[in-house]
Amino acid sequence: MHFFEYGEKEIAYLKKKDKKLSTAIDKIGVIEREVTPDPFTALVSSVVGQQISSKAADTVWNRLCELLGSIAPQTIAEASLSQIQGCGMSNRKAEYIKGIADAALSGEVDFAALHTLTDEEIIKKLSSLHGVGVWTAEMLLIFSLGRPDVVSFKDLAIRRGMMNLYGLKELPKEKFERYRKRYSPYGSVASLYLWALSVE
Repeated sequence: MHFFEYGEKEIAYLKKKDKKLSTAIDKIGVIEREVTPDPFTALVSSVVGQQISSKAADTVWNRLCELLGSIAPQTIAEASLSQIQGCGMSNRKAEYIKGIADAALSGEVDFAALHTLTDEEIIKKLSSLHGVGVWTAEMLLIFSLGRPDVVSFKDLAIRRGMMNLYGLKELPKEKFERYRKRYSPYGSVASLYLWALSVE
């Protein structure tokens, strides 16, 4: 199992920058969030999990792994659309997954070289694929590539966490950006805490 890596340096920086976040960090303690180091697997997994509960996503994912043997562009390309759909997902999702595999096989997206690109380049490249939006690409930056400075405005839970933390009734984009800049260059660690705060 791999977890998102961070330590004293990031924590000390965020605590110094933001008193309220500092209090929250002390209260919550260390957060262990699992990461999927292979970006292709991570992307297929996030498409599987879109708009369904994590329990349902686990079931579908396990069936897909069973069907394919291993999650790879080649194994997805060799399976039929109806076989993939038969794992418990909509036809549209099955098409998205086939499309991601095609993009990998054609070289349209070189998953092995993603880590060499900037965050913006990765978001642009991945969100050009059907079924992959900016939010999905941002989650991949954190939970596969381990990028240190991602705070997603499109993530409802992150916005809710921010509003809970600062006692806000609403959160316009300008205000969000102000906080995001404050957390930089360790925004991803701040995101972990904002998620934890969103459920309070």
